[in-house]
Amino acid sequence: MAQDVLCEVNNCTYWAKGNKCSAEQIYVVSHKGKTADNIQETDCKTFEPEGM
Repeated sequence: MAQDVLCEVNNCTYWAKGNKCSAEQIYVVSHKGKTADNIQETDCKTFEPEGM
């Protein structure tokens, strides 16, 4: 498992100093079901707007 997960979405609840993700787990999905051919076909479902 990765030791550090980096994030540049500063308005995410889980964004931490140094562009670190502070979420306990990360949920990434594909637009195509269970597979993806490139980065544009994926999204991080862990994102939660700050202040929500």
